Amino acid sequence: MKTIAVIPARFGSTRFPGKPLALIHGKTMIEHVYQRVKSAALIDNVIVATDHPEIYEEVQTFGGSVMITRDNHESGSDRIAEVAEKIEGDIFINIQGDEPLIHPDLIDEIVSLAKKSPESVITAKVKIENEEDIINPNVVKVVEGQDQNALYFSRSPIPYKRTQENTAYYKHLGIYCYPKQILMDFIKMPKSRLEEIEMLEQLRLIENGYNIKVIQTTFDAVGVDVPGDIQKVEELLGGFVR
Repeated sequence: MKTIAVIPARFGSTRFPGKPLALIHGKTMIEHVYQRVKSAALIDNVIVATDHPEIYEEVQTFGGSVMITRDNHESGSDRIAEVAEKIEGDIFINIQGDEPLIHPDLIDEIVSLAKKSPESVITAKVKIENEEDIINPNVVKVVEGQDQNALYFSRSPIPYKRTQENTAYYKHLGIYCYPKQILMDFIKMPKSRLEEIEMLEQLRLIENGYNIKVIQTTFDAVGVDVPGDIQKVEELLGGFVR
């Protein structure tokens, strides 16, 4: 099964315009992400999908594969679907373009399960260790059933703890692995009720009866949301081991 990793890279971030071109230890963020993904063993091809000529030129400069996509996509999944319509592939994995510390082993874990579960979307979770993250609405939580299929994603703490016993909470990592047909189906669906309430597009799949399998990993995501996050990533980058 041919597996394509697509990195959506939008220029017009409200909190951090031009974010993919921000320098981290002298290299642009999009190059850091691209090289991380490229080193995953189970990826056949990596493509940056962007709406901006400067990002396009930067990816070409460091020798990466890049495609110009429309500038009116509402989500990264929509941008990935445009790429999937134009190239051959069986599995398309959405890699966030603002996570320069994405770990290749996490990508391989997800792709490995995707090849065994061609009827499901695959994503990942990591145990929340910081209690503040449990109540932080920017940290999306996930719960799943015994079959590893997600039951719900929420910005609120789930499950609700009524007793004092220890309860583990898990952060959803924004990485998705789609079988091509499910990706094509997904972008044709109207926004769902719960999706609009929580502002989480993955709920559209659940509301329409699709399975999202969730793997647990130890590789936490460290995203860049604002310029101040660059220093934090630079400090962590030196500790990365393949």
